[in-house]
Amino acid sequence: MAAKTRTGKTIGGQIAFQGDIGSYSYHACGMRFPKLKPLPCTTFEDAINAVHVGKAQLAMIAVDNSVAGRVADVHHLLPGSGLKIVGEHYQPIHHHLLAVKGASLKTIKRVESHIHALSQCRKFIRKHKLKAVVALDTAGAARDIAARNDVSVAAIASAAAGKIYGLTSLAMNIEDEQHNTTRFLIMAREAAAPKPSARCVTSMIFRLKSVPAALYKALGGFATNGINLTKLESYLIGGFFKKAEFYVEVEGHPDAPAFKNALRDLALYSDRVNFLGTYPADKFRFRGR
Repeated sequence: MAAKTRTGKTIGGQIAFQGDIGSYSYHACGMRFPKLKPLPCTTFEDAINAVHVGKAQLAMIAVDNSVAGRVADVHHLLPGSGLKIVGEHYQPIHHHLLAVKGASLKTIKRVESHIHALSQCRKFIRKHKLKAVVALDTAGAARDIAARNDVSVAAIASAAAGKIYGLTSLAMNIEDEQHNTTRFLIMAREAAAPKPSARCVTSMIFRLKSVPAALYKALGGFATNGINLTKLESYLIGGFFKKAEFYVEVEGHPDAPAFKNALRDLALYSDRVNFLGTYPADKFRFRGR
C-alpha cells in the first residue's frame, strides 16, 4: 500500500521511524508502505521533525503494546507535534534471543534490548537468570552485540535483525504472550479525510473544567449517544496537581450526528478540545467482536 494524500494522490519518498534498520518499527513501515523508504531516527521527536521539515512524508510511531502497555512519553508528544494522525497499524511481535557465533544459553549472562522488548520477555529473562540492560532500540542492540563479539551478551530483537547483523538465534518466540502486538500511529502534515459513514477512529485530547464530577458528566454524552471509547488516559498539566488533560480514542467520526451530540455534552465540562486526527480503523481492532 502506497501513501496517499488527502486527495487520494499516491506519493513517494520516505517514512520516518524511531529505531534502527531491522527494528519492529522498520518492518511496520515496510509492511504498511512498501513503496516508501524507511528513514531511521534516534528518537520519536526526530521522526516527527523529519515530517515537519519535509524529509519524510509520514512517521510511524509506536504507541502501545498488548503485553507491556503504553510506550512512555509518546502521548505527551502527540499534542505538540503539529502533525495529524492519519492511520493506525497493528504489528505482531515475535522476539528472538540473538548472539554471536559460539554463544549459547550457557554462555549468555546479560541481555540487551529496548525497555519494551525486555518487558515483553520477563518470564524468559527470569527463567534463564539473565541481567536485563536497557538499550535505545532492539535492532540497535543487535548491531552493538555483533560489533562487540562477546559470547556472554545477547540481544532481544527480530529474526530479521539477526540476519541483518549476522547473529545467531539461540531461542525464538520468547515473548511472554503469543498475542504480543504493537500498535503504531501513522502521522502526516495533512489530516486524513475518511467519510463519516466509514469505520474510523478519532483521537483527541481535552482538558476538564475544575468542577465536581466533570469527567463523569463530560463522558456521559458518549454513553447516551452509543459512542464507544476505546482509550482514556489522564495527564497532569502545568507542573501542578490541579488540572488534568485526557487523551481519548473514540470509534466514530466527529461529523456523525451521534458524535456531534456527544461533543456538545463534552464542551459543557471541558475548556479545551484538541483533535489529533480522524482516520480509518485497522481491521485488527475488530477481531473477536
